[in-house]
Amino acid sequence: MFTLFSSFLLSASVILHFHIKGLLTFVCFERENGPKTGASLSPNVSCFHSLTNVQYSQGGPIIAVQVENEYGSYAEDDKYMPFIKEALLSRGITELLLTSDNRNGLKLGAVKGALETLNFQKLDLDVIKHLDKIQPQKPKMVMEYWSGWFDLWGGLHHVYTSEDMIPVVTEILKLDLSINFYMFHGGTNFGFMNGALAVGIPAPKPMITSYDYDAPLSEAGDYTTKYHLLRNLFSRYHTQPLPELPALREKRAYLPVIIQQHLSLWNSLHLTQKPLKAEKPLNMENLPVNNNNGQSYGYTLYETTITGGGLLNSKNNIKDRALVFVDKQFVGVLDYNVQELAIPDGKGRRTLSFLVENCGRVNYGKTLDEQRKGLVGDIELNAHVLRGFTIHSLEMKPSFVNRLETSGHWVSVPQRPSFPAFFLARLYVNSSPKDTFIKLPGWSKGVVFLNGKNLGRYWSVGPQQTLYVPGPWLHRGDNQVIVFEEQETDGKIQFTSSPDYGMTVDVQ
Repeated sequence: MFTLFSSFLLSASVILHFHIKGLLTFVCFERENGPKTGASLSPNVSCFHSLTNVQYSQGGPIIAVQVENEYGSYAEDDKYMPFIKEALLSRGITELLLTSDNRNGLKLGAVKGALETLNFQKLDLDVIKHLDKIQPQKPKMVMEYWSGWFDLWGGLHHVYTSEDMIPVVTEILKLDLSINFYMFHGGTNFGFMNGALAVGIPAPKPMITSYDYDAPLSEAGDYTTKYHLLRNLFSRYHTQPLPELPALREKRAYLPVIIQQHLSLWNSLHLTQKPLKAEKPLNMENLPVNNNNGQSYGYTLYETTITGGGLLNSKNNIKDRALVFVDKQFVGVLDYNVQELAIPDGKGRRTLSFLVENCGRVNYGKTLDEQRKGLVGDIELNAHVLRGFTIHSLEMKPSFVNRLETSGHWVSVPQRPSFPAFFLARLYVNSSPKDTFIKLPGWSKGVVFLNGKNLGRYWSVGPQQTLYVPGPWLHRGDNQVIVFEEQETDGKIQFTSSPDYGMTVDVQ
């Protein structure tokens, strides 16, 4: 992890020149941090020298290191922050140490010897005065000035207007505060890496794939009105003219492609690892896969045998969302909101299946250590606990996607394809590849893989309607597009030259 960070720093420093680095457990940024069971500390610690060697004192770009991120919002251990600080110092960190907290977290998020900084969006003169009071004669900084906001599946796309933002930034600079934008450049939660929100709501809600954030630079790197207004504002603080703007990357709306082949999920299970037999359900993180580190992301299929129908009750033990099948026939969905489902009567022994999706782990708040996915406890049918499970891990790693292409029993798309399933199409690019956006208006919910790379999730509930495709991920000639779809398709994949983030709402 740290080796990748340092490689990024060395290349990015040519553009950005200096960096404030955060090596944090509570890093947040609305992104999956993976299961704690899958973490291995020693390799990361052994690579620490790759960061110490690129500190400013060593001629590198790192000018400061953030000890923790918003730990004051849920601090419960007064020994934690001093421990992390000493861990940094003992491993050779010599640059300025920082902490970063919102108004409510300043008191508990501080550690002696580190500069306290602020996170906010709307101007808060009282908290700035408070910061000046608790650390007088020290530089003041807004470590996270929130230039927009994140979006949740099933919600609206948040917009923070330039008319609201520019006056606040202007005042911050007038007050002689340093400022760091979060975000300055929007991004993408490629793969299964989106986080989830669990603060102030009854149940966790996952973030969307796009992290455009309504930032000054868009998800695809395009300039926005915010960018130009900020550039004009910052130019007043420079004695020399700002350099010319780099040319934007060209976008292209490729012609739609038709789905050519179909592979049922049930016919792809032989391409996964050997299934596990377990009397009780095991959560995703405790599955004996990945060198016994458990499954991190994706889906897990749980199957058991039933001899009748009745009322199925999840007991809120499905994390996060499950498609339920009887003998491969779809019955319904169980999630945080729907915890009971009627199972139709039938004769003899039948297979009851739960395709459970990890929709994204919570990335902020007091429930960080409680993140377990899959079936995390007992499921009942007619008040009787289900036992005797066969469990398939469907992490959908690149190796699995490659096996799908080379060893999958693909067939021509039937008139009424079965679901869930993988659908294969090919996009032919006859010139230099350009950035584009995939749009799937006739589909329901799933994941898109382009040339083996996981572009992320799509979901018809919105707000996001497009998936960003970086041009460098395409190549001349045929490009393979595989879509894992849960329930519905119109048989084609569309492309557009601009994103569609859905209906908007102003940040409050």
